[in-house]
Amino acid sequence: MKTIFFLSILLCAFSYFIYPLILMSIPVRKSANVSQGNKELKRISLIITAHNEEARIQEKLANTLEIDYPIELLEIVIASDCSTDKTDEIVASYSQQGVRLVRADERKGKEYAQLCAIREASGNILVFSDVATQIEPNALNLLARYFDDPLVGAVSSEDRFVSQDGSIAGEGAYVKYEMWLRRLESQRAGLVGLSGSFFAARREVCEAWDIASPSDFNTALNCAKQGLIAISVPDVVGIYSDVKDPDLEYRRKLRTIIRGITAISRHPVVLNPFKMGLFSFQVWSHKILRWSVPWFMALLLLVSLVLCVQHWFFGVALLAQLGFYVLVITGYLSSELRALTIIKIPYFFVQVNLAIASATVMFLRGERMTTWTPSKR
Repeated sequence: MKTIFFLSILLCAFSYFIYPLILMSIPVRKSANVSQGNKELKRISLIITAHNEEARIQEKLANTLEIDYPIELLEIVIASDCSTDKTDEIVASYSQQGVRLVRADERKGKEYAQLCAIREASGNILVFSDVATQIEPNALNLLARYFDDPLVGAVSSEDRFVSQDGSIAGEGAYVKYEMWLRRLESQRAGLVGLSGSFFAARREVCEAWDIASPSDFNTALNCAKQGLIAISVPDVVGIYSDVKDPDLEYRRKLRTIIRGITAISRHPVVLNPFKMGLFSFQVWSHKILRWSVPWFMALLLLVSLVLCVQHWFFGVALLAQLGFYVLVITGYLSSELRALTIIKIPYFFVQVNLAIASATVMFLRGERMTTWTPSKR
C-alpha cells in the first residue's frame, strides 16, 4: 500500500512537474538561423474554419484583411463546415477583397472542412485559424521566417488568453503553463500538439490529413514521421477570450480529449520509442500520463484513507488532499469565491481532470466525436 501511495504521487506529479525538468536536462536542438527578410517570401494560404459564425465572421474578416503580407502571395480561404446560417453569404460578400469561400460538401467536422480547403489552396505554407482567434498584423511575416529552417515542418502560435472581465482565470494560468511547456518541447523533439486555433505547416506535411484526428496533433505527428519538427514561437500569438458558458467549455474539453485519445488509437506508432525516439517519450509524458492523472488522484485518496491510521505522515497527506478538495467544492458552490486565485486554480485543475476521466470512459464505451461546434466566447 505504501508503494502504491508513493507511486501515485509520482505519477500525478510526473506530467506536470517532473517531465518539464527532464526536458530541461536534455540538450537544446540546434536550429538554423531565421532570416530577417532577405529570403524570398513564401506563398501562404490562410485557412479559417467556420461553422455558423454569422455573429463573429465579419470581425474575423476585418482582422484578417489587416494582415500585413504581400497581397499577391496571400490567399484567404474560409472553410465552411456546412454552415446553415448566414456565414457563407457574409463571406461571399468579401469576394472582391480576395476572400474565397470553400464549403464542405458534407458536414463531417472541422478537419474535413479543412481538408476541403487544403485541396483547393495554392500556398506552399498553409496557415490554419479559427474565427474566435485574433491575429496581429505582422504575424504571417514573422511566422513565414521560421520555415527558412529546413527541419521545421510546422509552426504553432502561442496563445494569449484574455478573460471577459480582464481578470486572470484558471485557464489563463493553465495556458501560460502550456506555452512554457511547448517552448521546452520545441527546443527538443518538437511539439506533440500545436495550438489548434492558429498554426502553420508545409503543404507536404498536410498531405496525410486524418479527418478523424485533431489537426493540431495530426500535424505534429506528420512532422515527426517525416523527420521534421513542429515548433512554438513566442513572437507569433493568437489572441482569444474565455467562453461565455462554462458548461459549453466543459463539453469542449470532453470533445478535445476524446479526439486526442482517438488520434493516439489511430496512430499507435507514436507510442513506439524505437521508431519515434524522443518524440514518443514526449507523447507518453505530455499526453498518456496526463490522461492518467485523475485515476491516480483517486487511487492516492483511497490509499491515504487506508494508511492514515498507520503513521502521521499519511494522515497529513490525507488532510492536505481533503483541504484541496474543500477548495474545489467551495469554488463549485460559489462563483464569487471561485474568482479567488487560491480557489480558481484547484477548481480548474479538477474540472480538467474530471473531463479527462469522463472522456476516457466515453471513449471506452465507443463514443467518438466527429462534428464540431465552436465554443461561444
